Amino acid sequence: MRKISAAQPHHAVARPALIAGLSIAIAGAVLFSTKAIVAKLLYRYQLDAVTVIAFRMLFSLPVFAAVAVWQMRTGAPLSAADRWRLVGLGLIGYYVSSFLDFLGLQYITVGLERLILFLTPTLVLLITALLLKRHIGRWESMALALSYCGIVLVFVHDLGEGKGDTATGSLLVLGSAVCYAIYLLGSGELVRRIGSLRLVSYAMCVSSVACIAQFFVLRPAALLIQPAEVYGLSLVNGVFCTILPVFMTMAAVQRIGAATASQAGMVGPVSTLFLGAWILGEPITAVQLCGTGLVFAGIYLLSKKK
Repeated sequence: MRKISAAQPHHAVARPALIAGLSIAIAGAVLFSTKAIVAKLLYRYQLDAVTVIAFRMLFSLPVFAAVAVWQMRTGAPLSAADRWRLVGLGLIGYYVSSFLDFLGLQYITVGLERLILFLTPTLVLLITALLLKRHIGRWESMALALSYCGIVLVFVHDLGEGKGDTATGSLLVLGSAVCYAIYLLGSGELVRRIGSLRLVSYAMCVSSVACIAQFFVLRPAALLIQPAEVYGLSLVNGVFCTILPVFMTMAAVQRIGAATASQAGMVGPVSTLFLGAWILGEPITAVQLCGTGLVFAGIYLLSKKK
């Protein structure tokens, strides 16, 4: 989960609680970003995106289903309209978005993938401006310019290096970011009414069922038989890169607020860049660092805009 869309009142946070909240938020961002590293490792076993994402959801579904059942028993019944909204949000935000992301990772570096996904706040702003006719101010325009200049810089660099089909992979991951931005916009009102835990658990169940069903429709069941290493990496992908980051992000938001937790999440792309170099052998260049800095500067400006 890349971001919890929930309004938080502004209040002072005691230093121990702030440190604990920041630690949880940073750890959650690093774990979630590690998803791209694990996916790259799984692709070495000749798996495709359909299979990788199915294994991810097979390992994470039991936990989200248990939370969803608990929420169903303790919460008020949902209206038919809200049920359909949850189905739609689960499909667009966690099924289509995740599938496009994993597809894109077959073509581009994890560093570029994470930077593109990090554009989600700017995409929310652009979609709001286009569909809701919201005016974009000077500082917001500057933030957008910095962010997209950074992405273009890294994109052109990777394109010149000939690292896979960079254009195809970048478009797929950008589509993933757009889908998640739509999910965030669509979940705003619903999360205030039913709560983030209920929304995420229900939406993840919808996504998991869709991903697993997609696998059985498109791939033979025999592909479920894989080497032990594939099961181990998929368990890491499901538990440490999916389940834990979701609940850690929510815990951080409760302690320090959505805005601070979101800014702490900026460590995610940096961790991916260095983990990619350490584990996958992807080189870190001055151009990549410069592009990353521009993206961070743009997102930081956007986060400080009141």
